[in-house]
Formats: sequence, structure tokens, C-alpha cells
Amino acid sequence: MSPPANTDLGYTPPDGGWGWAVVFGASISVGFAYSFPKAFTVYFKELRMVFNVSYSQIAWVTSIMCATTYGGGFGLALNLQPSVIIIGKYFLKRRPIANGLAMAGSPVMLSTLAPLNQFLFDNFGWRGSFFILGAILLNCCVAGALFRPIGMAADPVRKPTIKQAEKTVKEQTNKSSVEMLSPKTVSSLSGTEDEEDKDCCEKFNKYLDFSLFKHRGFLIYLIGNVLMFLGFFAPIVFLAPYAKHLGIDEYSAAFLLSILAIVDMIARPTTGIIANSKWVRPKIQYFFSFSIAFNGACHLLCPLATGYTGLVIYSVFFGLAFGMVCAMLFETLMDLVGAARFTSAVGLVTIVECCTILLGPPIGGTLIDTFGDYKYMFIKCGAVMVLAGTFLFIMNYYNYRMLAKEERERKATEETMKDHKHIRTETEDGNIWAKEKMQDGPEVEPLTDEREGLKKEVNGKSEV
Repeated sequence: MSPPANTDLGYTPPDGGWGWAVVFGASISVGFAYSFPKAFTVYFKELRMVFNVSYSQIAWVTSIMCATTYGGGFGLALNLQPSVIIIGKYFLKRRPIANGLAMAGSPVMLSTLAPLNQFLFDNFGWRGSFFILGAILLNCCVAGALFRPIGMAADPVRKPTIKQAEKTVKEQTNKSSVEMLSPKTVSSLSGTEDEEDKDCCEKFNKYLDFSLFKHRGFLIYLIGNVLMFLGFFAPIVFLAPYAKHLGIDEYSAAFLLSILAIVDMIARPTTGIIANSKWVRPKIQYFFSFSIAFNGACHLLCPLATGYTGLVIYSVFFGLAFGMVCAMLFETLMDLVGAARFTSAVGLVTIVECCTILLGPPIGGTLIDTFGDYKYMFIKCGAVMVLAGTFLFIMNYYNYRMLAKEERERKATEETMKDHKHIRTETEDGNIWAKEKMQDGPEVEPLTDEREGLKKEVNGKSEV
């Protein structure tokens, strides 16, 4: 079922309103972040000829762009991570749909950038094309302006710092040079210093919470994704060069990316709607695992496509699988760690994932250079992604079982505590009643003795 309205953010997300403007800005920002490295592959064949380099060497360009997008703090990373995080601040119940719509910006951009890059290259060369693309990328500034901050108001009262405390002590010393610092002043100064260190640690953990590495679900997600990214980007990087290798003209090869992007564009919001349904959302990790394995199966079947028609069919299924994975990539992470720890989780995940993102395309390029055939690259990527999907499915099944077991134990503990509390309440009530009875006892006994004395007195008079 969909989660309740309350959240660990400290406020209730609006689930609409200005949030839809934020989704629109995020779709533009995410679109450029993801599509720019992919659309760049249109230049691969020509750049190889210009610089006389191998496929493994030219693949480093896109690989480094993708890696810095995930693991850097500059360039396209400033597009991706804020866009992903801000959606979690504005949406809770409709979060899968919002994520799907935001991620749909990538295929929209890719479907236009791929043919545009070919047109720009034919008319302005690769240097002039890069200059124009850089100017287009500046539109992300407008998209970022829509990211209005939301949340609890910050506390305006600031705690005194060590310097302020030292300044106060110095002033007191100047007023009376004879007086010594009292133990109370020293203890308050050291207490302020401890609070300062504690605040620094809390601020550091707010952005990089390393306690997440003790989180079972987070570790499963991280291992599965690290493995997945070894084969995630390489097929899309080499799709257009593979088509040109088969003798397909440049515009038709670039159009394959547009076909992939159009299907991807439809798949992402559709996946978001399905993931938000009451049947899928409670077990969304299974859906994510299936999407990764489905992606890998498409790559394993790609070598069977030896003509343009086969590549079009591959692009359609690849676009569907790619859109499914991207729509749930960050939604599943938020489902595991919660909205409050999501910012830190995204930072840690992207830093670790950038290593395999960096190595994936160059490894594929090395296979192409070694064997002189693209099929081994597609088989490698497909096998790795099927393995990652299988791993996530099995481990998420284990995680769901453990969560259910822990929930049962928690409920049993709560019931036991309730029973103990009930018994303790009854015992306390009994003790109170007994205490009251003992207090009433001495008041009753003298009355009884007095009545017996009166009876004896009456009886004595009668006998007389």
C-alpha cells in the first residue's frame, strides 16, 4: 500500500502544487545530465579518425563524463543530484510518478540531441558543435531556478562558538586582573567546545552518513548497482558506432538513438505509474530487479540483429528496459533508506558507483578492439546485468523475509510489554487496596472492643 502521509522529514510534503514546477525543472536538468554523454557518441567514428585512437580510448570520453556526473561535485553532477533530491522533498505519495516524469526528460532530450548532433557536425564540425551544445546547456540555469527550498524553518538562534566564549572570558579578565578564572567558567568553556565538536560531527553525518553501511537494504542495493553499471552504459555508447560498422548511414545510425529515446520517454512515466500502484509499491524492489535482468536479456539477444530492422527492434526493447531501470533507480533507494537519509544515501551511492561507470565503456571498447567484433561487448554487458538482476532479486527476497520477521518480533515485544504493564498495574492496584485496608484496620478494632465492653457491663448489671 502507499505510505501514510506522515514522514521522517519533519513536515508533510505537498505532493503537488509548486512540486509540479519542480518536476518540470528536474526533467530538463536530468535530461541534459543523462542525454549529453549518450548523444556525444554520434561523434565517435569521426573523432577516432581525427585523433587516430582506438574504441577503448575514445570510450573513455563518455565514461569519464558519466563517472563525474555520478561521483563528482562539478559539471553535470550539479544537474543530476539536486534534481533527484528535491523531488523527495516535495513528494511522498506520488513520488514514483514524479520521479518517472522527471527521469523522462532524459529520453526527450536524447531524441532531439542525437539527430541535432549529426546536423551540427555536418555543418559546423565537431568544435563548432561543442560550442553550440555548451550554449544550449546553459538553459539548466533556468531549470534550477525552479527548485524552491521547502521544509522546516531553520532555527535562527545560533549556539555560541569557542571564539565568542574566549572573548567573553578575556573581557572579564581585563575588568579585574586580580580575579582568576573560576572552575565554573572553565567547565562552561570546555562544555561549549564539546558541543562545537558534536555539531561538526552531526553536520558531517547529515551529508555523508556512514552508518548507512550497516543498513542491510542499502548494502544490497549498492552491491547490485555497482555490478549493474559495468554493463549499463556501454551498449548505448556503442549502438550508433555498431550501426555504422554494419554499413548503415550516419543519420540512420543516429536515428536508432532517437527510437530508443522515444520508447524510453513513454516507459519512464508509465513505469512510475505502475510502481505507484498498491500491487507493486510494497514489493518495488522485485520490479526493479526484473527490469535490470530484462535489460541484460536485450543485450544478450542484440548480436542476432545483423541488419537495420533487427537494430530497430533491439532499440525498441532496449529503450523499454532502460526506461524501466532509470525510472526506479532512485525511487528504490528512497524506499529502502527513507526520505530523511536519502540525501546522504545518494551521495554515497554515486561516489561508489562512479568507479564501475568509469570502467564499463572502456572494457567494452577493449573487447571490440581485441576481437574486432561488437557481439562480445553486448554479451559481456548482458551477462553482467542478468547477474546483477538475479542477485538483487534473491537478496531482496531475503531482505523482505528479514523485515517481516523483525516486524513480528517487534509486535510480539510490544504485546509482551503491554501484558507486563497490565500485570504490574493490577499488582500496584492490589497493593494500594491492601495498604488502604491496613490503614483502616486500627480505626475499626477500637470500636469493636468498646462494644464488647458495653455488653459485658450490661450483663454484669443484669446479674446483680
